[in-house]
Amino acid sequence: MSPVSRGFRGRSRIPAGEDGRVPPGQHVTMDFPVLSAGPTPHTPLPEWTFSITQSGDTLKSWTWQEMQALPAQTVTADIHCVTRWSKLGTQWRGVSVDTLLDQVDANAPYVLAFCDGGYTTNLPAGDVTGGKAWVAFGYDGGPLEPEHGGPARLLVPHLYFWKSAKWVRGLELRDYDAPGFWETYGYHMYGDPWKQQRYAGD
Repeated sequence: MSPVSRGFRGRSRIPAGEDGRVPPGQHVTMDFPVLSAGPTPHTPLPEWTFSITQSGDTLKSWTWQEMQALPAQTVTADIHCVTRWSKLGTQWRGVSVDTLLDQVDANAPYVLAFCDGGYTTNLPAGDVTGGKAWVAFGYDGGPLEPEHGGPARLLVPHLYFWKSAKWVRGLELRDYDAPGFWETYGYHMYGDPWKQQRYAGD
């Protein structure tokens, strides 16, 4: 399945003094390319929920209004796509995954993010806790647009951007690691951009 890419008008040189922010094999873009494996979901906010599940049970669920009432943070981060573009200094608004997990009486070594449209991606729990990940609903001072994963997407900026699942609807707590959508098509199980972990075997 091939992704769709829009909004990418070309490569930019790495800004002077910023080469330490760009992983090997990446180029900087001022654009925000759109890559999707299928049609863009448009979930009405009154129908949107975010849930934490484990072993088939829902441990906690939030409506859109309840999510908006939680303490939110503004996050500035560089993002790195597996297709080799990087965008520096992006600004997001969202709720820390720590805040959400603190409200459930459970833990596990792995999580699987699940989304509208059937997309999933797997992550170690240590990579979505400790101030490393957010459920982001704002971008660049406004609402997060559907083409970029709105109304909310996972934001895990230290990993390749496919791990920042668009249209996220929850996290499943797991005792084992298992591939998500792109991982079953040969993408790396972890996805560290600094180690160029793009595909299985990298």
